Amino acid sequence: MTNTRITDPEILESRYPVILRRFELRRGSGGRGRFRGGDGVVRELLFREEALLSVLTERRGEPGARGLNLLTRKDGRTVNLGGKTSVTVYPGDVFCLYTPGGGGYGDPEDPAPPPGSPPLPAAFPERGSVYEYRRAQEAV
Repeated sequence: MTNTRITDPEILESRYPVILRRFELRRGSGGRGRFRGGDGVVRELLFREEALLSVLTERRGEPGARGLNLLTRKDGRTVNLGGKTSVTVYPGDVFCLYTPGGGGYGDPEDPAPPPGSPPLPAAFPERGSVYEYRRAQEAV
C-alpha cells in the first residue's frame, strides 16, 4: 500500500491480512495562511496475521500538522515508529498512519494576495477526460 493512490478498502483487505478500521480526513491538519493548506488523512489498519510492516515516510515538517506513525500492540502498548522502519506485527496489532497536512500560503490575516503573485482566475477552465466524458454525455 502506498500513499500515491487511494486503494479501495475491499482490494486492500483482500490482498493483505488487514482490516481497514478507519480512513478519514485529518481535520484541521492543514497549515494556516491566506490559502489554507489541505488536510492530511488518518488510516488505521488492524492486522489479522503476523506480518512485516515497513514504513517509509519523510518530508513531514511545518507549517502543516506533522505526520505520525503509531503502532498499538494487542497488549495496549503504543509505539511511535518514526519515519523509516520495519517491524514485525502480530494479529491484533493496530497501525495508525497520520499523513501531514499541507502548508498554507500567505498571511492568514491579509485578505490581499502577496505582492507579485499572479491574479486569481475567476474560474478554473474545465478540461480532461472527465470533462470530455460529461460533454459527450450531455451532447446525446
